Amino acid sequence: MLGGTGCSWRKGTHYSPENDPRPEPKLKRTPYTVNGKRYRPMDIATALQYSETGEASVYNDGGSIGAMGERLPKGGKYAAHRTLPLPSVVRVTSLKTGKSCDVRVCDRGPFHRRRIIDISPAVARAIGCGWGVHQVKVETISVGDGP
Repeated sequence: MLGGTGCSWRKGTHYSPENDPRPEPKLKRTPYTVNGKRYRPMDIATALQYSETGEASVYNDGGSIGAMGERLPKGGKYAAHRTLPLPSVVRVTSLKTGKSCDVRVCDRGPFHRRRIIDISPAVARAIGCGWGVHQVKVETISVGDGP
């Protein structure tokens, strides 16, 4: 043990991606079909470069189960995207107010062809919007739940 920090070091052990003790992030990237249309989630490298401007709709105020198999919290800040790996974190910025909010993407949707993301009511309030459809910019901050 080194100085009681909880770290240990064995002589001759060097870091490399092959012997990294951290597990791979658990991501949901399986293709799926909705209304006869097939969706294939992005690979991690593409997802990390993702930035798009378009329509966001406000949906679901919690209580249901998202695509990750977890309950969406009532009043929580979450979003749904068709092809980002789940989970991901994105920054949603209202083009009208200029306000932004960092949001965990943990569900699939929207399945309306003109919309790029569904946001929870808490996200809509945070960026200065109400119910309905809003013009936003969406940018990926991270992929997975890790650092």
